[in-house]
Amino acid sequence: MKHAITLRIGPATFRIGSAWPQPIAELARLYAAYPDILGAIADFTVRLQPASRLRRYVRPSIFITGDHGLADAAPMSLAHGLLAAEMGMNLQMALGWRRHLLLHASSVEKDGRALVMTGESGSGKSTLAALLGERGWRLMGDEFALLDLDSGAILPFPRLVSLKNRAIDVVAQEVGETRMGPLLRATAKGDIRHMIPRADAIARMGHGAMPALLLFPRFGHDPAMRAVGRGEIFMRLTQASTNYVALGEPAFAALTRFVTGVPARAIDFPSGDAAIEMVDRLWEEHL
Repeated sequence: MKHAITLRIGPATFRIGSAWPQPIAELARLYAAYPDILGAIADFTVRLQPASRLRRYVRPSIFITGDHGLADAAPMSLAHGLLAAEMGMNLQMALGWRRHLLLHASSVEKDGRALVMTGESGSGKSTLAALLGERGWRLMGDEFALLDLDSGAILPFPRLVSLKNRAIDVVAQEVGETRMGPLLRATAKGDIRHMIPRADAIARMGHGAMPALLLFPRFGHDPAMRAVGRGEIFMRLTQASTNYVALGEPAFAALTRFVTGVPARAIDFPSGDAAIEMVDRLWEEHL
């Protein structure tokens, strides 16, 4: 690819190549505070290539490929090139990472302990993690929580935080424009805008933390809280993992230790402020 950048996010290194300069320029701006690893050997390669020779120039259209890819993935507009690059990195992790158990979850750290939040798309976990990261917590990750198979620690993967629709304005008011990426309108998931994590999240992305609390958040409902049984937790976390089956017995053992050792709650909340109040109360109870 004519245009390229190499990025390290947590323990993973990516080389992203593009037929067009725009996505690489956007990545370079938004990841400027991340470690300079020019020339490093990458764990994964992502390629943003034209869907056809004509589509490089006429209504430019991106097909995401790399070390791992989906043959039936729909092409994306060049206007959404930043999103394509982020999706490409996530795809490599989801299909190729084997060093840790991957959980589709957000995580934050406080007092040396990690809070893990998982749920379906739209549950509010990314927004809640972003807001907590501005209010005394360290953001560890938005897309994946990496569970160490031996120690049981959660390791950071602090990529850009992907915010959708109504969450965009809520978080932008909190962090300011300088840490916000371009507004990507009318994607397959609605409007999307990326947020750059705080400097401490980037500086400490090599430092994990032991999990102390697991939450299943759900946005858009009256405040409520309930305990979650271990059977339900185990089932939901296996569903939230992209490499549980591939890792086999070590994943089963690590997840069993997590489920039996970490308290869990399901919370419903109508707003970010309400969720943060519930999180603070739960955190005080379980420390």
